[in-house]
Amino acid sequence: MRQFVSHLSDGDSVQETFLVSEKQLRANRNGNLYLQLELRDRSGVISARMWNASDSLHRSFEQGDFVSVAGKVQIYQGALQMIVNDVNPVARERVDLADFLPHAPRNLDELFSRVKHVLLSVSNLHLRSLAECFLIDEEFVQKFMAAPAGIKHHHAYLGGLLEHVCTLLEAANRILDLYPAIDRDLLLLGVFLHDLGKIHELGYERAFEYTDEGQLVGHVVIAVEMLNEKVAQTVELTGEPFPKEALLRLKHMILSHHGSYEYGSPKLPMTPEAVALHHLDNLDAKVHNFDQQIREDPNPDSAWTSYNPSLGRKLFKGAGRDNRDEPSTAEPQPTRSAEPPALSRQS
Repeated sequence: MRQFVSHLSDGDSVQETFLVSEKQLRANRNGNLYLQLELRDRSGVISARMWNASDSLHRSFEQGDFVSVAGKVQIYQGALQMIVNDVNPVARERVDLADFLPHAPRNLDELFSRVKHVLLSVSNLHLRSLAECFLIDEEFVQKFMAAPAGIKHHHAYLGGLLEHVCTLLEAANRILDLYPAIDRDLLLLGVFLHDLGKIHELGYERAFEYTDEGQLVGHVVIAVEMLNEKVAQTVELTGEPFPKEALLRLKHMILSHHGSYEYGSPKLPMTPEAVALHHLDNLDAKVHNFDQQIREDPNPDSAWTSYNPSLGRKLFKGAGRDNRDEPSTAEPQPTRSAEPPALSRQS
């Protein structure tokens, strides 16, 4: 039986094959070389070190390669790491790729069906036609359903981008009645478009990594280019010019969805739809990241997670997360009959 990363515990001996997601040859204070690795399978990532390494060993495999590893798991600074005693390259033909790249926990066909349903409910002819030009592009749909939304943080798994977009569309639909100043059609198209450049920014065949286009251009600019291409197709489909202001507003939402210059946003949000998109996007990313940190924390008996440097804090798990599954005493809330059934989760 395979030893998945998520099943590893302090003190476990390991003899298993992993994907190398990061690799560095470093020197300690005494000048001795060691390998710093990140080893991945579909269940997660674990940091690993191999002492007394050599340059020839370092050059024997690359980031994105598969390696057979022998080592032992320990806790270091509150997190699990592996001390590696032996590492050897493994040919790609000898591994099952399904064991190494994490997948979305939700059914991708159902997610895409829901995205399609929401987008085709747009009332503006030009915006609905724009959405249709994306949805009938089989090559685009295949990539959209497969791409992760990130490399390490939120929705960093196959199908993560689709799940992220679907969640944002659901969230947008639920708040629109509260904010009449927001144009529903523009917001829904902005939600759909904002991260589409990630299908070209990120590589996800063996390891999650940035493509050359992703490094040099980035998903924000790529998404604007994709929008321009589909707008041209929309004009051919409708036989009418695409509204200039609507196109400007869509481009602005893409360019401003990171919210501030310090987070790589070329523009600050300057329309109701743009600021709504930014905060919905940030909410989904942050809540997903917090939930993931709590679920994957290696200390199940602690009420707190280990310190997370990227978040700058520990997270409170509570006395027992199982308590959240107890029946609620709150009165049931009415549901809208027009809403489709909830999406199922894969086991």
